[in-house]
Amino acid sequence: MFTHEEGYYALTTTGYVVCALLVVVALLATALLLPKKKDAKRRAFQTKALVFSSVALALAFVLSYVQPYKLPWGGSVTLFSMLLVTLIGYWYGLKAGLIAAFAYSILQFIQGGGSYILTPFQVCCDYFFAFTSLGFSGLFHNKKNGLLHGYLLGIFLRGLFHTIGGYIYWMEYMPESFPQSLVAVYPIIYNYSYIVIEGAATILVILLPPVRNALNQIKRMATE
Repeated sequence: MFTHEEGYYALTTTGYVVCALLVVVALLATALLLPKKKDAKRRAFQTKALVFSSVALALAFVLSYVQPYKLPWGGSVTLFSMLLVTLIGYWYGLKAGLIAAFAYSILQFIQGGGSYILTPFQVCCDYFFAFTSLGFSGLFHNKKNGLLHGYLLGIFLRGLFHTIGGYIYWMEYMPESFPQSLVAVYPIIYNYSYIVIEGAATILVILLPPVRNALNQIKRMATE
């Protein structure tokens, strides 16, 4: 599954196939971990949840490639990709949200991390822990302003795990142009800068009445 290069590891073709299969398994588990419905409606509800979760993750993955702004010291603002992931927890609760977000973390690992792996814990901080934490939006499932609170918690935790990995593994890659007076907080600035910018833009959008109404309508379609 891995090849060993000078100082790092990389996924082989088999490794990428295994990761893709894990995404499928995680999506199926998302549907199985939904809140229980009456037996007659359970299968239809699971199918609907699987479809909505799959579409949300697919859109999130596509939008993660749309990067309207790149910061000078690294990191990119995407087109609301994190929102699509947090929606799943908001729709279906914590368990389903975490499993779906874990599937998304594998997609992100395939996208950006499979070709350069330092250690298993580095991969966890940069991908599996960081992106799975977006599923903690499920803590605010069916609560007032649940999407807003869940989104804020999810992106904060994502940034936290990225920052931990940054301190452990990536300090030596700091750009020479980075202000020396801020060296001690480089991982915090690097990771939270693009997350905060995207988060602020996302919050402004979802607070717009037409967008809020549309998101409420989508939630009804996804959960009824």
